[in-house]
Amino acid sequence: MNGKRLTGFLIIVLVAALAIWIDVPQHPTIAFGSLTRDLNVKLGLDLQGGSHLVYQADLSGVSDLDAPDALAGVRDVIERRVNAFGVSEPVVQTNRVGEEFRIIIELAGVHDPAEAIALIGETPQLDFRREVSGEEAAAQFNIDSPDVEITGPIFERTDLTGQQLKRASVAFDHISGAPQISLEFDNEGEDLFAQLTRDNVGTRMAIYLDGVPISAPVIQQEISNGRAVISGGFTIEEARQLAQRLNAGALPIPIELIGQQTVGPTLGARSVQQSVRAGMYGLIAVIIWMILFYRLPGVIASISLALYVAFFLAIVKLIPITLTLAGVAGLILSIGMAVDANVLIFERFRENVRRGKSIPYALEGGFKEAWDSIRAANVSSLITALILFGFGTSIVRGFAVTFSIGIILSMITAVTITRTLMKLVLASEKTHHPALLAAKSKNN
Repeated sequence: MNGKRLTGFLIIVLVAALAIWIDVPQHPTIAFGSLTRDLNVKLGLDLQGGSHLVYQADLSGVSDLDAPDALAGVRDVIERRVNAFGVSEPVVQTNRVGEEFRIIIELAGVHDPAEAIALIGETPQLDFRREVSGEEAAAQFNIDSPDVEITGPIFERTDLTGQQLKRASVAFDHISGAPQISLEFDNEGEDLFAQLTRDNVGTRMAIYLDGVPISAPVIQQEISNGRAVISGGFTIEEARQLAQRLNAGALPIPIELIGQQTVGPTLGARSVQQSVRAGMYGLIAVIIWMILFYRLPGVIASISLALYVAFFLAIVKLIPITLTLAGVAGLILSIGMAVDANVLIFERFRENVRRGKSIPYALEGGFKEAWDSIRAANVSSLITALILFGFGTSIVRGFAVTFSIGIILSMITAVTITRTLMKLVLASEKTHHPALLAAKSKNN
């Protein structure tokens, strides 16, 4: 058992050292092979400010029935474009003012409006490309060197673009009932699509949006009526999202910039500093109370709590997670749950000591007796966080993410780290004095 305790302690020390190293501000980046992570904490618009852009969408050529899908498709493309450049948690909303449809975009940390406009770009572009063989590609690109090897699929641009696609919609297979995407082309697209499918049966036709492939179905047969179906084991949500992306590139919907401004932190720098200071004071007050009330176990719980904060910050940096004030609130709430778990364990431990049980048995019994309550409380909170993430807005989702991480970490620190440290410290009889444990056996 001593060997197991020592091994557990060494693992805790190593993981804690790694987390603290990640948390140190002097390390701006970290690399895992080809993957590089920026270790600077990313703050939301309410904490660091950014850019606020307003676009007007021209839906004059779109029916009222297709307007919601068209706006949702453009919003999806804008979010994908911005996230591709590493700007986390953009706030992209659609709004209607009178007869005008607007798209409102807020980018945290982007203080140059020109940079923000460049990230958004113009109307998304959709095009269809045919698959070509390596020999055909080598002939087209004039590759003569035997040292050059062509690997992977190669797709060549065609004349068929989103301009010829009338609409994309979600349909269902008449036999299996599986979701699929139905495509309908205009007269020009019908002729182009018929020629492409006739000449390329058995190969793939890739669909590119903004130069990125989003689907590559295999051409099964010639299609001459301008109507096609994309199938491939889609879920309903996947089929809906793909149809939105196709429509966003196919309409197309012109968007015009009608307003731009740089905004500061909505809370103000002083408010942020006061919030952080209040959180630190609260954490220190909790640690002092734990030590005064539980003595030696309180010291161990305070160490676990400090490690909890270090682990949480390391995870926030590594994922990375954009912290808003709501996200910070999730962290603070989960700290309270971590303290609550330690309180349950220590109270059960003290009860067992008062009943006359030996310290090792009292400690083991305390963890086992408290586990059911800890598990029920944390699982119910985790379910609540998942519901908030599934149905909430971006700010609510930020709270749900940090709260979920905090719940999982609180169980790990309270049940694993506190338990390991308690067993290691209480292995010596010198630490069994009632004054150190704030618990007195009835036999004493």
